[in-house]
Amino acid sequence: MRRVIFAAVAIGALVASLGAVGAAQASNAMSVRDSHICAAATQGLATCNAIRRDVLDSHGKPVPNVTPSGFKPADIVAAYGLGGGAGQTVAIVDAYNDPTAEADLGVYRSQFGLTACTTANGCFKKVSQTGTSTLPATNASWAQEISLDVDMVSAACPGCHILLVEATTPSLANLATAVNTAAATAGVVAISNSYGGSDQAELSAYNHPGIAITASTGDSGYGVQSPASYPHVIAVGGTTGFTTSAWSGAGSGCSTINPKPAWQTTATTCSGKANADVSAVADPNTGVAVYDSTPSKGSSGWLVFGGTSVASPIIASTYALGGNLSGYPAQYTWAHTANLRDVTTGSNGTCTTTVWCTAGVGWDGPTGLGTPNGLLAF
Repeated sequence: MRRVIFAAVAIGALVASLGAVGAAQASNAMSVRDSHICAAATQGLATCNAIRRDVLDSHGKPVPNVTPSGFKPADIVAAYGLGGGAGQTVAIVDAYNDPTAEADLGVYRSQFGLTACTTANGCFKKVSQTGTSTLPATNASWAQEISLDVDMVSAACPGCHILLVEATTPSLANLATAVNTAAATAGVVAISNSYGGSDQAELSAYNHPGIAITASTGDSGYGVQSPASYPHVIAVGGTTGFTTSAWSGAGSGCSTINPKPAWQTTATTCSGKANADVSAVADPNTGVAVYDSTPSKGSSGWLVFGGTSVASPIIASTYALGGNLSGYPAQYTWAHTANLRDVTTGSNGTCTTTVWCTAGVGWDGPTGLGTPNGLLAF
């Protein structure tokens, strides 16, 4: 069952809250609804960390986005100093099959003037968790997660190639198999994982020196999520806007199971792996434009998404562009904190040690070391 956050608001408040998400479409609306689109994580199963923001009419039905709403590639490039790319491959690992992933990606890239990224021109490739062409069953919710991921790679690194590896189910075992397949594919320099479950011991599939492996920290506020809590994974937190403040939904905290990586300093005050390392936009109220044609509860076409699922592929693409990938790339970032934008306001909950859940100068749990400010920290 999908988890839904519903807020009924007056028209004036709604228009004010939409910001970059296209307030003009609220003229006939009475509310907005933020939906965690995937089933909640359970023992052994991960959830995707995508939150879809629907504007609802007076009957509670989504108002279609005829044109894109939310942040667009040019916004992301300008905010973080990104763009470009020269054929580096960013892998996306998700569960189930998105049957229209390539076609939907084509709509997104065409809309924003990006060059085509297709199977035919060698830019896009989709495989099963073992690297074959026999793909898993379709799941509409995970299909939207997939569209979000490939669109964010396109936005941040339009010159990057994209490898989509689809796990048979969202079990952590199947997702780990997919990560190993991605890591074994020639040309892959970064792997994004926009999903997670409860804190657990690291799986060896997420330990690949020379590849930037990112994972979102979660969308339920303070609390630790795996695989972001793995010591060889770059944990990606979330912000409201590009640098405004910590997003209240971003996960954070200290693993009680996984050891502290050598590159994380005492600033974390954690004895184990600390989430996050870095961050990017994630608040659905300052969401991004995504195109997906697989209907899910009446929502398809141009959509607006938030969640740390937005942040993980953006940061994976940033590492692909930066190119400092020897050893464990997070180590390079922790050694170059002056080249990040520090996020110093906002909180994601209540915790025993303030820095684990409240943004401030230097490292903090919700936003890590900060957000990209060009490529010098990557």
